[in-house]
Amino acid sequence: MNVYQERGREVTDELVEKVRAGNDHAFRMLIETYKQTIYRTVYSVLRNQKDAEDVTQEVFIKIYTSLPQYKNQGFKTWITRIAVNHAIDLKRKRERQKEELQDEHSSEVNLGLTDEVEAVFFRNERRKQVLRKLNDLPEGYRDVVYGYYINEKTFKQIAEEQQIQVKSVEVKLYRARNWMRKHWKEEDFS
Repeated sequence: MNVYQERGREVTDELVEKVRAGNDHAFRMLIETYKQTIYRTVYSVLRNQKDAEDVTQEVFIKIYTSLPQYKNQGFKTWITRIAVNHAIDLKRKRERQKEELQDEHSSEVNLGLTDEVEAVFFRNERRKQVLRKLNDLPEGYRDVVYGYYINEKTFKQIAEEQQIQVKSVEVKLYRARNWMRKHWKEEDFS
């Protein structure tokens, strides 16, 4: 290990300790340091830019909540393992969802016309329910969530429309996800 690598490891370990002590700025510095590494790792599994961006943010949430279990055994290796496992889990979940959708679609083909109309009605009702819930989001997050998830815009497009930095869009989306996890329950959508 050269002098630069050793110093980098020391700095990372110092930042980790500060995060454990409750220093949010230190966590932002860790994100800045490792976001490209995590993104590239996740992208190599998912092969989709939008999914990789989403999962990268989720991985940092997972890293933050898992820091108490970190044993100073090599931070980059540890976070890379978290990223790979999370990306693989998502990929498997998506594959299962595809299979379920295919099964659902094949069973819908066998439904009578009235059953098909009923299925469309319930899908539309669910969509309306989701959109109503999105209106409950704090105003500062709503535009970013609508832009990214509903209108499928990139971080850059949203930043240009709102005349803010791309990093601000990332932060707003990260905070919006945290808000949703805290305030919404799965039962709200059933």
